[in-house]
Amino acid sequence: MSKKRKSIISTFSAQITSTISVTLVLLILGIVAILGVAAHNITNNFKGNVGFVVMLKEDITTTELNALKQKWRNAPYVASQRFIPAEEVFNQEMEQMGEDVLELMAGINPYQPEFEIKVKPQFANRDSIDNIKASLAGVKGIDEVLHDTTNIDTINENINKGVLILSIVAAALILISFVLINNSVRLTVYSKRFIIHTMKLVGATDGFIRRPFILNNVFYGFIAALIANLILASALYYFHTIEHTAAATISWEEVSFVFGGLIVVGIIICASAALFATNKYLRSSYDDMFK
Repeated sequence: MSKKRKSIISTFSAQITSTISVTLVLLILGIVAILGVAAHNITNNFKGNVGFVVMLKEDITTTELNALKQKWRNAPYVASQRFIPAEEVFNQEMEQMGEDVLELMAGINPYQPEFEIKVKPQFANRDSIDNIKASLAGVKGIDEVLHDTTNIDTINENINKGVLILSIVAAALILISFVLINNSVRLTVYSKRFIIHTMKLVGATDGFIRRPFILNNVFYGFIAALIANLILASALYYFHTIEHTAAATISWEEVSFVFGGLIVVGIIICASAALFATNKYLRSSYDDMFK
């Protein structure tokens, strides 16, 4: 009776250890995934500020101005447009230069009306903006198109570096997570290796023996993912309460996909690890059970 109880406690301890290990690994993967979502949104916000300024001719007609407004509304690359009259441009510049310069101007406005165009994230690169600039050459009412390619290149270069680093970290964590989860699940199967051998002796098929191990580990993978999701959701909720701008960076709708992904990953990895571990002991002899 004592040996049986000890065996049950040992098996239960192995299952608890395995579940905790899987939870910790999924928790780390979840953190990286959420950081990836945040990085993607921040990247789009940065790219959403990329654009160009269209300087209009001083003698532009109302018809030409309306045609340009319609053009920006229909253009597939435009995220937002803003028309700034010459008077508003003048006032903005005078606020920066000071009243002394305003007196020198003697009421003369040397500035032209302009459009401030923000492009969609997929067009926020040098080649796309250069092509857009070329397409605007000769359009009636447009005098000049200004854009800062240096800032665009710097932003895209930093974004590409960040994506590369995050991808490497995510790939490494996925590999490490599979190894750790595989070892944890193997520990659970190892504690029942003699049961597997006994079932083989009485004529049980390999599929019949595998099924309960795989189903059990699918269950523990699901539980581990739920625990990891609960911890992540609690941490994210707290983060939103202390930093309100975080809600714009990481939405619950996006994070829900991460939670769903963790459940799928937990189930798949645990089921795969149980399959490999069970197959090992199905092929092992009685003497191998003591190794």
